[in-house]
Amino acid sequence: MKQIILIPAYNEEENIGRVLSSVKEHCPEFDILVINDGSVDRTSAIARESGLAKVIDLPVNLGIGGAVQAGFLYSRRKGYDLAVQIDADGQHRPEEVPKILAPLRNGEADVVVGSRFLEKASYKSGLFRKMGIKLFYFTNRLLLGERITDSTSGFRAYNRKAIHLLSENYPDDYPEPEAIYILKKKGLKIREVPVRMDTRSGGKSSISFTRSIYYMVKVFLAIFVLILRKYD
Repeated sequence: MKQIILIPAYNEEENIGRVLSSVKEHCPEFDILVINDGSVDRTSAIARESGLAKVIDLPVNLGIGGAVQAGFLYSRRKGYDLAVQIDADGQHRPEEVPKILAPLRNGEADVVVGSRFLEKASYKSGLFRKMGIKLFYFTNRLLLGERITDSTSGFRAYNRKAIHLLSENYPDDYPEPEAIYILKKKGLKIREVPVRMDTRSGGKSSISFTRSIYYMVKVFLAIFVLILRKYD
């Protein structure tokens, strides 16, 4: 079975080296692909110099959606059976990968989301982020009948069916909550498992308070459009 870890990265020179070392230590059986999303720092150079991963350099900054979809396209064309998405900022713990892979390998799910909130944990979110996640939770229950506690989590695993679907249709901007609706519309099974996460280990998040408000409004509008949209 071919397995790959996808790491979208934008200006993560402070973190990418540590993340790659940790991924290789805990997931030695996986290939690793860094999707450098038009970084203007040394993210790409550090990833290449590590010798631990293949690197795709996107010519411009496409945003997280475009970077992740590039990873799905690569995985599909190279014939991977399983793909795991891990952030480049050090929040996701590679030692938790077996947890999110188990439901895929058991045939219980097509996509598995690693949740910070499924069980009580030490992870602390800001008030605004907590409110947003709660709103997504109730929206998912109302519109999908799904209890997804961490719609914004980018720590996910996908089987071949999900890889193929998302390589063709993946949201551009802040894609994680929208992707859940695309997957459900196509009848794929989604599971959540509890995972531990850390806060960003270095650098600065690109999501400011203003962009957080834009994020919430945009995603909710996109979700309702997706609910109304008919898929072939």
